[in-house]
Amino acid sequence: MTGIVRNLLDRPGGVSLSPYRKVVKAAAERADRIKALDELPAPDMSDLAGFCAITREAADRTLGLRPYDVQLIGTLALLDGKIAEMATGEGKTLSGAMAAAGYALQGRRVHVISVNDYLARRDAEWMAPFYEAMGVTVGWLDQNSTPAERREAYARDVTYGPVSEIGFDVLRDRLRTDAGELIVPEPEVALVDEADSVLVDEAKVPLVMAGSSDVGNTVPEMAALVRTLVRGYHYEIDDQARNVYLTPKGAETVEKLLEVELYDENEPGTLIELNLALHAHALLARDVDYIVREGKVQLINPSRGRVAVLQRWPNGLQAAVEAKEALPASDKGEILDSITVQGLIKRYPRVCGMTGTAVAVSEQLGEFYGLKVAVIPSNRPCVREDEPDRIYPTAPEKETALVEEIQRVHETGRPILIGTLDVAESESLAALLRGRGLDPVVLNAKNDAEEAAIIARAGERDAITVSTQMAGRGTDIRLGEGVAELGGLYVIGSGRHASSRLDDQLRGRAGRQGDPGGSVFFVGLDDELVTQFAADERPPAADPDGRVRHRRAAYIVGHAQRVAEGVNLEIHRNTWRYTRLLEQQRELILEWRDKVLHTDSAARALAEADPERWAALPEDTREEIARQIVLHAIDTCWTEHLAFLHDLREGIHLRALGRMSPVDEFHREAVAEYKSLQAEIERRSLEAFEAPEPDLRRPEATWTYLVQDNPFGTEWDRILKRVKGGSART
Repeated sequence: MTGIVRNLLDRPGGVSLSPYRKVVKAAAERADRIKALDELPAPDMSDLAGFCAITREAADRTLGLRPYDVQLIGTLALLDGKIAEMATGEGKTLSGAMAAAGYALQGRRVHVISVNDYLARRDAEWMAPFYEAMGVTVGWLDQNSTPAERREAYARDVTYGPVSEIGFDVLRDRLRTDAGELIVPEPEVALVDEADSVLVDEAKVPLVMAGSSDVGNTVPEMAALVRTLVRGYHYEIDDQARNVYLTPKGAETVEKLLEVELYDENEPGTLIELNLALHAHALLARDVDYIVREGKVQLINPSRGRVAVLQRWPNGLQAAVEAKEALPASDKGEILDSITVQGLIKRYPRVCGMTGTAVAVSEQLGEFYGLKVAVIPSNRPCVREDEPDRIYPTAPEKETALVEEIQRVHETGRPILIGTLDVAESESLAALLRGRGLDPVVLNAKNDAEEAAIIARAGERDAITVSTQMAGRGTDIRLGEGVAELGGLYVIGSGRHASSRLDDQLRGRAGRQGDPGGSVFFVGLDDELVTQFAADERPPAADPDGRVRHRRAAYIVGHAQRVAEGVNLEIHRNTWRYTRLLEQQRELILEWRDKVLHTDSAARALAEADPERWAALPEDTREEIARQIVLHAIDTCWTEHLAFLHDLREGIHLRALGRMSPVDEFHREAVAEYKSLQAEIERRSLEAFEAPEPDLRRPEATWTYLVQDNPFGTEWDRILKRVKGGSART
């Protein structure tokens, strides 16, 4: 019986809410007594019922928001270290603030981690009166915050900030040479907003600190060459559109044009450069994967449809896309340090979070973070009507039906929100609607600065809003006057996403807090999702009216989505397989570095290594000299170690030709290289110590960015399939 209960509780979203409900019931019994007080007492965190009663009254008095029972249940789940799944419009922001205050009252520093600058500032300022009433200080930071502003924000009990900026601050601190310049305090509690986006979608994206600027190679000649190649003759793209590789004829053509041997393992540079250009040409589409704005390539976050601020692909691929678009190459430089979002979050001893869609990724939350999901019921039953997908044989037929449905519903005055899959589709659909005399408002990566105002109006009568992605937008859509009588907001998806979570997030914009609403998805059996992930399935025929109603069509679409989700899970796992060892090595180096920064360990080591040199140095400066010498050696050697691991990973997949595991081989060589690192740091430290004028120069300029780690594998991945099959020469 115990095993059965354990399995039940371990199922997705299987956290029992019974203990939380008991606390909330006890809090309700104290409500009248607390309400009668002129001044609220400081909560005793050993009495959770009292805490809930006081926070409920504090929120009511300061914000005009009296938390529902389900919001208090969500708060207790967060205080219990869980991920709280709460539907859109159920008040996650207030639940998070109450939990953050609770942690702060326990004496624990809290970082409320969001997906973007806007939400961090909005929520901190919105919740500030509540925090003040609770005796808790709050601050926020964004990408424009100065070092002084950041230090002030981190000094507060609760600090709101976007995940990228907190990560960048950690990276900057890792290069400090004066303990007094450190900004980020020791991590204690991470409360993650939009937890699935941050912990899963962003987990594959490394944050990078770079220095020693120079200009990247634009490889314009290679970009021009790949434009002459023909798909199906010179190169092929796999069924999932994740890999592109030369055919034997393509390899032969390129070798003749370049007068090189492409598959020379000792000289891989030309092949890498070619594959980068081919990748940029064949797999990355303008206004889908990136936009060009103000003369720069700007990536689009695929899970949110927004410009990924400061994000870029690895230098080679970034330069290849810039060359493809005939743009000057952006600066690049050596990586001084990096950290994945997953590595950043795992620094915190306590992690909790909230989102509207957690159950779908509960396996990953458990596997990578040891977190469980508590599904919080809605305050009012959801009465939204979710229609089955409307499926059509081809995209043009789907598009025609979609436009006709929008026009039909608009004539009733009912507001419509259409979610599209990319920027190009949002703009082409808007053009079609305008051609029919309609006036849609478009929200995509090109105008995301206006998003809050656009979303706020999306529930008004006659509104037609076209958006690329609604995840992480952070603004409720409230119904305008008379809209409820029309059926509420009508949400239409122009196609299924690669993740069911994104579909659910789009649907969730309608039917908030018991409002009426409806949703439906239009799907083409030649949509990219289906052709990539269910290419072998034979679609059924359409009915006379052009729509496919056979139940097998719905199965094919669902199957394609499940396969896509499995692929993305494996990408996450593979990223962690490679970065886990690096994170462990980084922790060891940082322990050493922190000891040097905060103690006299460098002085003692160098004094013992060369007593005469130590005695010759001025007594008032020699300890600081020793510290700077060893810090410089640590930082330089670590930078070189990162470069070694990058190059190793780029070529490690060739080991598969010898039937060896690339991951195992990567770990074996990475461990061997790391073992020599300490000796090399000590050697360089002593060498610099004994030099008359040691060279301790550091990069004159440093900058931070996010690397969109190549989701298509390394350059060698894209030839292995053909090499293994014997259709390309090695």
